[in-house]
Amino acid sequence: MGFTLWYLGLLLLIPLGALVLKAATVDPEKFAATITSGRTLAAFRLSFGAALVAACINGVFGLLLAWVLERYDFPFKRLVDGLVDLPFALPTAVAGIALTTLYAGNGWVGRHLAVLGVQVAYTPLGVVAALTFVGLPFVVRTVQPVLRDLPAAIEEASASLGAGRLQTFFRLIFPELLPAAATGFTLAFARGLGEYGSVIFISGNMPMKTEITPLLIMIKLEEYDYAGATAIALVFLAISFAILLAINALSLRSAHPVRRG
Repeated sequence: MGFTLWYLGLLLLIPLGALVLKAATVDPEKFAATITSGRTLAAFRLSFGAALVAACINGVFGLLLAWVLERYDFPFKRLVDGLVDLPFALPTAVAGIALTTLYAGNGWVGRHLAVLGVQVAYTPLGVVAALTFVGLPFVVRTVQPVLRDLPAAIEEASASLGAGRLQTFFRLIFPELLPAAATGFTLAFARGLGEYGSVIFISGNMPMKTEITPLLIMIKLEEYDYAGATAIALVFLAISFAILLAINALSLRSAHPVRRG
């Protein structure tokens, strides 16, 4: 117990405490001016919005992918299952370069989307694509064990009693998967908030348009504006922590519904 608290404090609480103490030394007017500037607010909107959209996409398609991997047999299934972990192992900068090459206007996918008038690279859509890529494994790997332990006999019994596939899924399967899916969603969202390497290449880093908050903090540090970087980091951390806390509370509530009466 003591070692755990010491380890947690060394790696998490002390760095966060140092950030808060550093922020306390920042002039209040400078603090307020930094976090309410148009550039900072635009970076906040893009970071939180893109992370939320990417987590929602992963929540749907990650669940679908986990379902296919656990319920069906097909050629190269093990290869596909292993590829799910690729974003874990791949350096984020490499992922960013690969995605940029793929979705640029002359890329393999980007050239076809350009014909349809859709531009992915160097737009907020590119940020969403990068965050979706890095967040996918979190949903798949949290849902798969629950699906594996859920006997297929339940679905067969439901079908034998006359229930349709959708009715069986939404009334029997989905409630069992919901806590794991919510956990995967939370992890994907958290990863998206802090992602840096895979985004900076495909976003184009245009201030007020495609500049994410972690990059803005880095720019402030390179400009020796430590007070500005600290103010943005502290507010970003506080909002992120509040959102993740709320999502976790909703997940626990769905996993253990309040018993009435």
